Amino acid sequence: MSDIKANAQGLNPNAEARNLSTLVDKTGNIYEALAMISRRANQIQVGIKEELGNKLAEFVETGETIEEISENKEQIEISKSYERLANPAIIATQEFIDDQLKGEYRGNDREVGDF
Repeated sequence: MSDIKANAQGLNPNAEARNLSTLVDKTGNIYEALAMISRRANQIQVGIKEELGNKLAEFVETGETIEEISENKEQIEISKSYERLANPAIIATQEFIDDQLKGEYRGNDREVGDF
């Protein structure tokens, strides 16, 4: 998971216009490309959520009441670093454009090359 975070930190978190022909060239079909990107974005989102939850779980102290909870600077910095990451859809789109995603059909006789 940390490799996803490392790759995502260099990306521009703002959405930018993409040339659809670059997406279609890899699969031959825009819907297949978008399906791959959306599935990968879901995987990234789940991974980021789990990693953030694991890191923040270190700060959980049992037995405290709501009034006794204090702010932890390190916990706040970890949360902010994850907030600054690019959207999972942006990360997945960049991975697709950089040929880091592979796709295949399951239970279908249709052949698909690596894309």
